[in-house]
Amino acid sequence: MNPVYVSPWRIDPTIRDSVIDAHGGRRAIPIARLARAIASALDAAGAPSPASIGLVLSDDAELAALNESQLGQLGPTDVLSFPLLQPEAFPPHAGDPDRGPESRPGDPAAFSGPPDRRIHLGDIVVSVERATEQAEDGRGGQTGDVRWSVAEELGLLVTHGTLHICGWDHADPAEEREMRALEQQLLATGR
Repeated sequence: MNPVYVSPWRIDPTIRDSVIDAHGGRRAIPIARLARAIASALDAAGAPSPASIGLVLSDDAELAALNESQLGQLGPTDVLSFPLLQPEAFPPHAGDPDRGPESRPGDPAAFSGPPDRRIHLGDIVVSVERATEQAEDGRGGQTGDVRWSVAEELGLLVTHGTLHICGWDHADPAEEREMRALEQQLLATGR
């Protein structure tokens, strides 16, 4: 699939055949909307630019395999992120217990690479199958009790995955509050 450019970002989408078959073709997947959500999250997180990021839209089987091989967890999940840069490549953010705003100045420019070359930030892999079930069964959203469209659930998942690429996490309650608040803000402005 062709890259989607939302300056200064390049989003490289891949849609697995299983997703195309289950959702009536490529046109049923809101790639442009997902690319805008990713770009908004990259902007908000202060990602070094210009940069590229991969987006793989897949199914539960692939996510289960990745979840087990990469994280040692059994079963599928809705989104996995595979960052290629260290968290220090991104500006510090509120709520981060290890890298709060006072912990370091943050110099993303130090990771910019050669002129006219894009840094690849990493890849996000989303189970469209799981997103569809969560949205349709009223198990979507940050709280797991939201019934909304599949496109909205996918928007949340790519936003969440992008923030993980940019060094955000939710293991610590303070950082989780900050991450969830930023996700809500980004989703509200992206509709």
